[in-house]
Amino acid sequence: MPLLPRPGIMDVAVCQHGGIDYAELGALGIIPQDILDFSANLNPFGPPPGVVETLSEVEISCYPDSGAYCLRHSLAEKLGVKVCNLLVGSGSTEIIRLAALAYFDRGDKVLIVEPTFGEYQIACQIMGASLVKQQVSAQNGFCLDMNETIDLIRQHCPKGIFVCNPNNPTGRYLSRAAIEQVLDAARDSLVVLDEAYVNFVDSAWSSLDMIKRDNLLILRSMTKDYAMAGLRLGYGVAKEEIIANLRRICPPWNVNVLAQKAGIIAIADGEYLKRCQIEMRKAKKYLVAELSALGLSPLPSEANFFLVEVGDAREFRRELLKQMILVRDCASFGLPQYIRIAPRILPESQKLIAAIKEVREK
Repeated sequence: MPLLPRPGIMDVAVCQHGGIDYAELGALGIIPQDILDFSANLNPFGPPPGVVETLSEVEISCYPDSGAYCLRHSLAEKLGVKVCNLLVGSGSTEIIRLAALAYFDRGDKVLIVEPTFGEYQIACQIMGASLVKQQVSAQNGFCLDMNETIDLIRQHCPKGIFVCNPNNPTGRYLSRAAIEQVLDAARDSLVVLDEAYVNFVDSAWSSLDMIKRDNLLILRSMTKDYAMAGLRLGYGVAKEEIIANLRRICPPWNVNVLAQKAGIIAIADGEYLKRCQIEMRKAKKYLVAELSALGLSPLPSEANFFLVEVGDAREFRRELLKQMILVRDCASFGLPQYIRIAPRILPESQKLIAAIKEVREK
């Protein structure tokens, strides 16, 4: 009889993500470098100047700073918070799992609004927490019914609530007032506010002053902001007591020395994100206009990605992949008729439109 893990682990789902599946491409005989990847919601303009060059000079024979103090100090200055309010992780996904490990127990209820990032559910399943799900739909533009959310909080008294803002994959962005409603209704819940894409939202509001509350953990992704997906870098911002609880269970040396150094350099370039935001708006505007002209109008999105209804999303993705173009099939989000597109630089976005025209002409 095979050795079995603890109860519940075999029930943990496999979470699909955007980005290149190297095994898939290998089976198809496709070289990953030949792919134009519109499936991952990343900054397409490459890391800030100086990052790649500096990494070759980093000393890798010693352990990294286990507390990432220098990086946290740079972040604290940039964000206007204290160093003790920050925890750096190997991507924000690590902090999602740390939050579940620290605060959720078997049988605890956790509220998730779907469709959304699948790692929230995975983290809860690992801990044996019970999921309470609120569904939003295309019929109302994937907008959240806040009255329903508050009713669910009052009815179930969840131990945790995950809010992705702007939401992945829909790109819808909640107001400050909406988040305050959640925090007020869920004073005994840990509210995890995932702002992985907030730096690509026009006229985004700042949530950082909310960390004075006892029940809020904000997540940010330097992976997304600074085009460093291969290094894995994210951070959490919260009241000192919450950060201290997460640090107690955080693995030692969880952020490698290359990622820490790259993060410090990226933060120092104050104009980089502004330049990228301008160019991404241009690429997104182009794609929205061209797709709409083809009768494939993207759904409203405040983020740097959007949904497009195409019918059979798996088949649509498969046909584009034959042309070395990768988009996200959203079946894993429960949206089998939609693809998700994250704009790339303008010439590459033009290649996507040409490929879509060819697919539709078949």
